[in-house]
Amino acid sequence: MRNLITLLLIFFAIISCRDKIGTDNPAGDQHTHTHVEISSNGFPTMLIPNNNPLSVEGIDLGRKLFYDPVLSGDSTQSCSSCHQQKHAFSDPKQFSVGIDGLSGGRNASAIINAGWQSSVFWDGRVSSLEEQALGPIPNPIEMHLDWDEAIVRLNNSDYKDLFKLAFGDEVITKELVAMAIAQFERTLISDNAKFDKFLTGELTLSPLEAAGFNLFFSEKAECFHCHGRPLFTDDDLHNNGLDEVFDDIGQGEVTGENADRGKFRTPTLRNIEFTAPYMHDGRFNTLEEVIDFYSDSIKTSSTVDPLMPNDNGGFHWTALEKLQLVSFLKTLSDTSFISNPDFQSPYE
Repeated sequence: MRNLITLLLIFFAIISCRDKIGTDNPAGDQHTHTHVEISSNGFPTMLIPNNNPLSVEGIDLGRKLFYDPVLSGDSTQSCSSCHQQKHAFSDPKQFSVGIDGLSGGRNASAIINAGWQSSVFWDGRVSSLEEQALGPIPNPIEMHLDWDEAIVRLNNSDYKDLFKLAFGDEVITKELVAMAIAQFERTLISDNAKFDKFLTGELTLSPLEAAGFNLFFSEKAECFHCHGRPLFTDDDLHNNGLDEVFDDIGQGEVTGENADRGKFRTPTLRNIEFTAPYMHDGRFNTLEEVIDFYSDSIKTSSTVDPLMPNDNGGFHWTALEKLQLVSFLKTLSDTSFISNPDFQSPYE
């Protein structure tokens, strides 16, 4: 897929699909919306919740909400404040700062191909984009706006008509807000990097990139076990050997299990060039630092992943091998993703 919107337009021309929804609408409104099917070359089928099918109207509404600062207490920040398109919908700050000047303890996750994730947040504590979208608005260290006040603001604006178009009901709820934002986020698909063009034969890799590709998918580097094709994430949580003692216990805080201490979601490596700083706490500023860590600084602990060579501190790559790996990782950069006008703010 070269351009998501182009494919959608082709799909609409072929299908011309108008689906009826609103069976859960107490008013019985047989609302119609323009159904959207998402597909990507080589990606698995995206699982869409039955109660939140994608539509042109819902995606458009979600995009507006994603970029609208009205959903923060002082109307200065939006979802996009911490998930910036030019940084592949991540935050270049180590820790994002909310409207009250408070910062969190984890780096903001990039929103890339999130529709394929089975869990959200670094610790995997929720299982859907809809559930995730409910959190930041009332969070006191983020947007810090009570949901009741948020709904009042939306009801006193032009949003009522947009919710009517998207969901068939002018009654705005926090659940519908989250559903619309989730619809938009599912369209943030990146599959047009140099590596994708290499797979289709459109481009060739340089000798350095090709050597990095071979190393990445070899047992010497082991990268592919957690960052396999095509999404470059295994959609799981691991302790990758960052620490011996955990200031942040990650998934262990969610499950209460000692075996989950220090485990965090595997981030996608797509667009990794654009999403610094790295790791759940943003401790590394460059890809070179990340490669150095895996090469020589992996820590031993009781929950470290068995794929990590924790008995000798790392994989011990040569300087050339490190350069090869970084070169390959940059072939996963998708400039069309960070410049796609259909992902940009509708208010600019």
